[in-house]
Amino acid sequence: MKFVVSSSVLLKQLSSVNGVIANNPIVPILENFLFQLDKNLLTVTASDLQTVMITTLEVDSADTGAIAVPARLLLDTLRGLPDQPVTFKVDKDTFGTEIVTENGRYKLSGENPIDFPKVPQVSKSLSVQLPAEVLGAAIANTIFAVSSDDLRPAMTGVYVQLTSEYSNFVATDGHRLIRYRRMDIKTDSDSTMIIPRKALNLLKSSLPSDDTTVTADFSASNAFFSFNNIKMICRLIDERFPDYENAIPQNNPNVLTINKGELLGSLKRISIYSNKTTHQIRLKLAKNDLVISAEDLDYSNEANEKLMCDYEGDEMEIGFNAKFLIEMLSNVNSNMIALEMSAPNRAGLIVPADKKEDEDILMLVMPVMLNSYA
Repeated sequence: MKFVVSSSVLLKQLSSVNGVIANNPIVPILENFLFQLDKNLLTVTASDLQTVMITTLEVDSADTGAIAVPARLLLDTLRGLPDQPVTFKVDKDTFGTEIVTENGRYKLSGENPIDFPKVPQVSKSLSVQLPAEVLGAAIANTIFAVSSDDLRPAMTGVYVQLTSEYSNFVATDGHRLIRYRRMDIKTDSDSTMIIPRKALNLLKSSLPSDDTTVTADFSASNAFFSFNNIKMICRLIDERFPDYENAIPQNNPNVLTINKGELLGSLKRISIYSNKTTHQIRLKLAKNDLVISAEDLDYSNEANEKLMCDYEGDEMEIGFNAKFLIEMLSNVNSNMIALEMSAPNRAGLIVPADKKEDEDILMLVMPVMLNSYA
């Protein structure tokens, strides 16, 4: 089996699917790319059993065949090469592979492709088409709030709720919750699923930032995404997602409206002086007046800043984890935000003041118990 391909083209395609490959996979064969050659079409597959990514590219060949090639060794070789045609020669009996360049030869031992796990077939029960930039925005606005606690598997992915009126993308780690709603993604029948964080991160990094159409097909156990020359299949999380709608407080009479950039800058400065374990900061709210403060009693560090704002409601003090607030505000595109609250022991809602068409974002953050100043 022999084929010729541009080193830079092959490197680009391999890099787009390489993220799937785990550092210490359960099965050693998964340290490899699966190359499947059908004359001038090369299909490359990478898998970790839970997620599979496939890309195709054109090569110069008249042969057919398959080989499993060590991923890291091949990538490191291609990264060190200038752009040039490279020839792959594969011995179908020993799976030995030779890469020939303009001034070098590299031999590596491949593996039997029959040992590579079979790719799940599409048995779709639901299909959605959406622009890549919309899917990218939905992932970017939720993935940072996904839990990393494997003891609560339902929260280690993004909950997708498809309806005939809108679609919700929801993520929570128990301390904060993000609900990203799109009015321009609708389906004929209602459906829900939980997509794992790793699959979404891989999808986000390989999505083009334009309006390329992504086809998303869902079966009972898998999600299938395809766009351009890339396909991704991932196993869905088979767990019950928490009833998040009941966690969102409906009546929040205390509303702080403030410039996002000013609040974010202040939080970053003040959080330096907060306790390194709790990251606790205190917001003291009065009429058109906000005081942000933090202290670390262990080191006698403290800081406070006063900001101009528009505040309507009762005077109150409320504590938050500064790390969570900073991360959430960093993912808001609006210049002005509203922080809606009801009481110091109830969740606060961050809502962008400037809303894009067909988009609605709601961010919930739980308060922390305030330590009284000594």
